[in-house]
Amino acid sequence: MKTNVVVHRDFRIATIDSRLYSSFLEHLGRAIYGGIYEPGHPTADEDGFRRDVLDLVRDLDTPYCRYPGGNFVSAYNWEDGVGPRSERPVRLDLAWRTREANQIGVNEFVDWCKKANTKPMLAVNLGSRGLDAARNFLEYCNHPGGTYYSDLRRKHGWADPHDVKLWCLGNEMDGPWQVGHKSAYEYGRLADETAKAMRGFDKSLELVVCGSSNSEMKTYPDWEAQVLEQCYDSADHISLHMYFANREKNTLNYLSRATKLDRYITTIGGVIDYIKAKKRSKKTIGISFDEWNVWYHSNQQDKEILARDEWPDAPHLLEDIYNFEDVLQVGGILNTFIRRSDRVRIACIAQLVNVIAPIMTEDGGAAWRQTIYYPFYYASRYGRGTALQLVVDGPTYDSDEENEVPYLDVSAVHSEEGKTLTFFAVNRHPDTALDLDVRLEGFAGARLIEQVEMTHGDLEAVNTAQRPQTVAPVSVESAKIEDGRVRAALKPLSYNVIRLSV
Repeated sequence: MKTNVVVHRDFRIATIDSRLYSSFLEHLGRAIYGGIYEPGHPTADEDGFRRDVLDLVRDLDTPYCRYPGGNFVSAYNWEDGVGPRSERPVRLDLAWRTREANQIGVNEFVDWCKKANTKPMLAVNLGSRGLDAARNFLEYCNHPGGTYYSDLRRKHGWADPHDVKLWCLGNEMDGPWQVGHKSAYEYGRLADETAKAMRGFDKSLELVVCGSSNSEMKTYPDWEAQVLEQCYDSADHISLHMYFANREKNTLNYLSRATKLDRYITTIGGVIDYIKAKKRSKKTIGISFDEWNVWYHSNQQDKEILARDEWPDAPHLLEDIYNFEDVLQVGGILNTFIRRSDRVRIACIAQLVNVIAPIMTEDGGAAWRQTIYYPFYYASRYGRGTALQLVVDGPTYDSDEENEVPYLDVSAVHSEEGKTLTFFAVNRHPDTALDLDVRLEGFAGARLIEQVEMTHGDLEAVNTAQRPQTVAPVSVESAKIEDGRVRAALKPLSYNVIRLSV
């Protein structure tokens, strides 16, 4: 089965913002406690952060990490997480019905970011709180000194300001489950006034306002239109969230859901353009897709934990164990973001450690790469530069989600320095290899650097602490370059990376 692709050096989609490969940590389950922070662990550093986790995070090269939520932030008092640890209050987290000890707060998180070679993307509470708490939080984080909140930070032991530039104004405020849920008009007005107050401190801040929690919300996409009607001039990005599941155990349907993601982005892009025209604005709001991942494996376990009504500390919530099939889905999601990098400027895999995450840990024990670690790793490492427009001609199938879904899901990135061309390709076909034939235009003298393949005979194969390499990439040599073309055989249900020197 053959698929023809044409790529031209000058047919560009957009320059990819490196923040497309950002991440997310929430005070939820074992993401923080037992995830990044575990004093007494054999690998813990002087601050209690797990060095084994830090190594895995640094390898992902994730430029920003969103914090502290998520649903958690909508009833969070940032003041609870600063000052002497012995004096910090234990609170009930209403979002996840757990206890929060507040042993990690913004100062420790910023320290962790520096160790992990990432930067903080902080969220403010616009659920139970509002503008005043947000501006005070900003002053605490970013002002050098000589004021109440900046001097409080200095008193707490952090003399230098954190200089956080990227801020989220609330989280999923369209959701009835959210503490402090608001109508689009209410939220839009609050976001606008909060943004203006924060820009009164620093005009260079980048601010993200809440869009839809998912494309099935009854208020979608009118929510985005109403919110942007109120705050278009004061915002920089609008947030979208989407999670993927295969509860019906239908692989082709599951893998076709990246087309739904593409429609989601297209729709909100149209809303942005509509409000831009209505406002007679020169500015184009970007999309921050700051929650995305596969999420369904742990649903039953989560129901059982929450049904106990025990308000536990750092329980095993949302601990999806990802299988090989999820590699293909995550690869397709990342391909979509690359192809829509003209719209999507920021994206955060949700989350980073233990909670629906590419990294898993055992309390007191090992840390390892889940199956989905690898497609994120390769995209983050080699998916920076210019996204190129591809012409693809190949076989398709019909699914419950969409008709004429291509079996080949592919994106291409020309590196920032212009020396490499990388193809990320998923063969969705369940039992037939795809003969890939790529015509290279404007890339004379191209040669193969490497070809990486992920495939497995069992779609439900997983990685564990005992067998961390059950699903892992391997180097292969099926790709050939001749007569200005790249030819490769892509195995059924496989994720592939082909890198060329150009």
